[in-house]
Amino acid sequence: MKGYRISTNHEDLDFEVIYQFISQSYWAMGIPRATLRKAIDNSFCFGVFENGGKQVGFARLITDRATFAYLADVFVVEAHRGKGLSKWLVESIVSHPDVQGLRRMVLATRDAHGLYAQYGFKGIENPEILMQIWQPDIYSAQNA
Repeated sequence: MKGYRISTNHEDLDFEVIYQFISQSYWAMGIPRATLRKAIDNSFCFGVFENGGKQVGFARLITDRATFAYLADVFVVEAHRGKGLSKWLVESIVSHPDVQGLRRMVLATRDAHGLYAQYGFKGIENPEILMQIWQPDIYSAQNA
């Protein structure tokens, strides 16, 4: 996309930009810095950058790159929304050579179903087969 680039190189990532956004998000409000650092270090990450180098978007896959991936922490900073960057980011992720042939790629979203549906994501079939341990307030408890 003109004026932007996507990189999967961890050294390109600006942790401060990522932390500022994710620690204020509805899905990870208050996440400790060390927890997010560990999550990024152990994930397949995609950063969106202006050609000048400033990071303006991010996503990460928790994946074995063979059978399964969970897409998480997808964002584009507000000043750069409306330019198609989120579509380009998701397209870049699902078409990346390292994740072709996966049996399952999943995500959770509160409000972006339309975006992800454009790239093949749909509601869970047979949700009764899935289970979870869910601790939505875990970061609040850690900060108490």
